[in-house]
Amino acid sequence: MFSLLISLELGALLFFVIFSFIAAGKASKLVYNGTEKQLYRKTRKMLFWSVSLTLLAAAMAAADTMLAMTAHPLFWLDRLLVRTPLAVIPVALIWVSSFPRLRKLMQRTSGRTDTPPDVARRRLASEPAFIMPYRLAALCSLALFYFAFVPPIPFQWTAVTMPVTVLLFIACLLWMLQSRQNQLAAEAPLAYRPWRRRMKHTGVLLAAAGLISIPFLTAMENSRLPDRLSMMSGKLDYGTIGSSLLNGKQNQSHNHITKPSSSTAAAAVASIPVTELTGPRTGKADRKFTLTAQHKTVTLSSGKKVEAWTYNGQIPGPELRMKEGELIEVTLLNKDIEDGVTLHWHGLDVPNAEDGVAGATQNAVMPGETYTYRFIAEQVGTFWYHSHQQSKEAVEKGLFGALIVEPETNPSDPYEDITVITHIWDGAGMAIGADDTLQRKAIAPGTLVKLRLINTDDWVRQSYILTGAPFKVTAIDGTDLNGPTELQNVSLDLLTGGRYDVIFTMPDHPVFLRIGRGKSLGILMSKDGSGDIPKLPATTTFDPTHYGTAAETPFNAESTFDREFMMILDNRFAFYNGSFAAYDTINGAVFPNTPMFIVKEGELVKTTIVNRSSVEHPMHLHGHHMLVLSRNNEPVTGSPWWSDTLDVAPGEIYEVAFIADNPGIWMDHCHNLVHASAGMSMHLMYEGITSPYEVGANTHNHPE
Repeated sequence: MFSLLISLELGALLFFVIFSFIAAGKASKLVYNGTEKQLYRKTRKMLFWSVSLTLLAAAMAAADTMLAMTAHPLFWLDRLLVRTPLAVIPVALIWVSSFPRLRKLMQRTSGRTDTPPDVARRRLASEPAFIMPYRLAALCSLALFYFAFVPPIPFQWTAVTMPVTVLLFIACLLWMLQSRQNQLAAEAPLAYRPWRRRMKHTGVLLAAAGLISIPFLTAMENSRLPDRLSMMSGKLDYGTIGSSLLNGKQNQSHNHITKPSSSTAAAAVASIPVTELTGPRTGKADRKFTLTAQHKTVTLSSGKKVEAWTYNGQIPGPELRMKEGELIEVTLLNKDIEDGVTLHWHGLDVPNAEDGVAGATQNAVMPGETYTYRFIAEQVGTFWYHSHQQSKEAVEKGLFGALIVEPETNPSDPYEDITVITHIWDGAGMAIGADDTLQRKAIAPGTLVKLRLINTDDWVRQSYILTGAPFKVTAIDGTDLNGPTELQNVSLDLLTGGRYDVIFTMPDHPVFLRIGRGKSLGILMSKDGSGDIPKLPATTTFDPTHYGTAAETPFNAESTFDREFMMILDNRFAFYNGSFAAYDTINGAVFPNTPMFIVKEGELVKTTIVNRSSVEHPMHLHGHHMLVLSRNNEPVTGSPWWSDTLDVAPGEIYEVAFIADNPGIWMDHCHNLVHASAGMSMHLMYEGITSPYEVGANTHNHPE
């Protein structure tokens, strides 16, 4: 519904802009008609434009009203308070002020003679009260366009005042000019000179462009990223203490505090650098891995070639398997990746210095350099690793792999363990790892089968559909679900970075895991690896909010939270590093102007995530798992749902919470990496923590 209403509003706005300028132009030319017949005909046509503008304004107002009736105020407050009046007021003036004069003019020219209009008719056709509502509609359409693509979110009247003031100033100026034309029309018939009007309009446009270019160029220059920038720079957001942001309840003794910061200001209360927040530096590692980043031409199962960036010459990189509680040591060697590499353990909550984010927790590992990570694998589950240096390009080209943490003791019921890591390879298409053709596996009937589903591709909602056997979703993002129940004909959809664990018992007939909506890619399992693909049924989409059985959690929606934050996801036209485009924003800004959420160790933190944008965003918080409390004001009633990469669809609101128990400076970003690379990134920072690392053109560090 949200996407439909937004599409309706934007579509109506587009036509409103076009129609309002046409109507304003035609109304302004009425006085130039040489005969009453021509004036009558042109005046009559103004009825069409008046009705059209009314219908378009009504469509926009209706969309905003329906949003107000069905959605949280964060989705419609700016629309109802700013955009709806800008659409409705000029149209109302057309019917209150212009239409009576339009009707009078039609009556006075109904004779349709070939005689020139007299003074009374000329004055009526050029009267400001007749012409200006149409011109005001055109001006308001530009303001509507501006507020649609540069929304004042978080909503503040100060962001509205300046554009509206400019609009009113121009309207007053046009009124004075129209009054002057009205006086001239009383003196003598006005000759229509197209070349003069075009020259005048061109001059006005050039003057307007000159005036607009000043703030435009200033904004462009101010958006350029500095050559060196501390990851501690940005606006410190201390949140709201002891309140409920979504329900509007607020503890009167505390306020939401946001203020600009610099690394110097942040360091004033700091005492621990991230370089000290490491895993065990001593002791013999239980498992050691070496990953070498290098260029390699890799052949997929179909024979297609991929020019890849690889770990150890393969795509994906080697699957890293380890046991719960083991001390892990991973040595990263960069052989020839010129842009540099790191290793980030996606979903595995490691100490901050081991998180692998260039410019925040380490410097990028450049060609010929090595870097060693040491951490204890404390979580059991399905995770993955990837480079967090130029991560959009690095992950796209192959610098990723699966990471599996097994229980300390072997499970009582052994199972066939299959990792399904999907990716779209440049020029080669979708594949499961390096297999872009149908896979066949021989599995004995009665065998318990575990599928670990991992979506690594950028901005792709991937569907995984298991047919031929009932199954259970046993884990989300590496955390087990409580009391999972059997499912059939259900599509498991994952955005970038998300994971599902699925278990089923192999029957005596084929079972097919379908990737996407066709039959060309997937895994066909049968007792001997042969057989036909089962019929593909119609499916519904898996909903974690009511799946499984409720269980005790360290906190819940009724807990008292030490700190609460609001994260509003949206789109707006803006400059980012000198480039003007439509960007995806967090609280109305792109990095480095996004907020930095400040917490203290031990606090219980709640975040409300609101997606006002037109696309979905998988929000990934490093170093922590979030407990999902509610979606669209509807509490999670099934199994506790812990997530590290939460898919927030357009029009959705999530309430999530976590315990601040892992000190550091942690990235919190959209894992549609094309969005993150364009500034949809922010940080969670613990009080008392500093980072010596920097990003920027004069460093090698470019985390996104």
